[in-house]
Amino acid sequence: MSTLWTTGGEVPVGDRRSDAGPASHDTSAAGAGAAGSEESDLDSLSPEEREQAETYVRELAESRERLKAVPASVVVANHAMGLYELAALHLSSQPPNFAEGAVAIDALGALLDGMTGRLGEAEPTLQDALSQIRMAFVQLKNRPEDGDAADTSSEADSPTDSDV
Repeated sequence: MSTLWTTGGEVPVGDRRSDAGPASHDTSAAGAGAAGSEESDLDSLSPEEREQAETYVRELAESRERLKAVPASVVVANHAMGLYELAALHLSSQPPNFAEGAVAIDALGALLDGMTGRLGEAEPTLQDALSQIRMAFVQLKNRPEDGDAADTSSEADSPTDSDV
C-alpha cells in the first residue's frame, strides 16, 4: 500500500478499506484526533490536498513508466557512479573519512565484479573510476598529516581492519 504525506498526516493512497480506520494504525496527532473518521479515504482530504495527492500519484506513475523504458544496465551504471561520487565525497572531507569511503569503494567494486560484461558501454568507464578512487584512497591514506611528517610511528598510519 502506498501512502502520501500531507499536511494533515500520512494518507494511504488507493486504499478505500472501510473495515479499519486510522486509529488502528496511525499514532500521529492527526490520526489520534480523527478516530472514527475515514482518513484512509481520499474524499476526506481538502480539495487542495486531494489535488496534490492525485497529481503525486499521476507523476509517480509517469516516472515509473519512464524508468521502465530505460535499460536496466543504464540505471545500474548510474547508481554505480553514485557510489563513486559518495566515496569521493568522504575522501575529500577534511579530514578524510576513510571508513565511509571504504564502504562506498567496496560496494562499487562488488557491484562491478558481480556485473562483469553486463553494463554495456559504461563498464570500461566504471572500471576506470573504480581504479582511480582506489588509488586516491591509498594515496590519501599514506599521506603524512601536516606536522606529522617526522612521526612515522603514528597510530593513525597503522592499518586497521576497516581499511581498504
